[in-house]
Amino acid sequence: MLDARTEESEPKSDTFKAEYETMPDLTQEFQSLSFFSRTAMTFAKLLKKSKRPLMLTHKGKPQLVVQSAAGYQRLLDLAALQDENEGIRQGMEDARNGRGWPVAEFFAEFETKHGISD
Repeated sequence: MLDARTEESEPKSDTFKAEYETMPDLTQEFQSLSFFSRTAMTFAKLLKKSKRPLMLTHKGKPQLVVQSAAGYQRLLDLAALQDENEGIRQGMEDARNGRGWPVAEFFAEFETKHGISD
């Protein structure tokens, strides 16, 4: 894996791609911001293909995460799905613990409140 210590060399395309396409490990996948800047087009192609994030460092400390638009959209989709699943889980827990309202009672009160009749 390339890191700030090998900053002056250009990435070896096949080796770099093979290493970069494994599962993400943000503790290992660091690149210096200056190296990224000099080789941005190479990284852009790899990020687009892998849809995985890359941590950029400045003076050896993590500063930024870059990711393709498709990878970011996937992250947003997963977060939205998790929110839906959490809402369902909470609703099921409430029902098991008797915290709820029978649907017939709800609609009866709703219809009365809003002047809706059959």
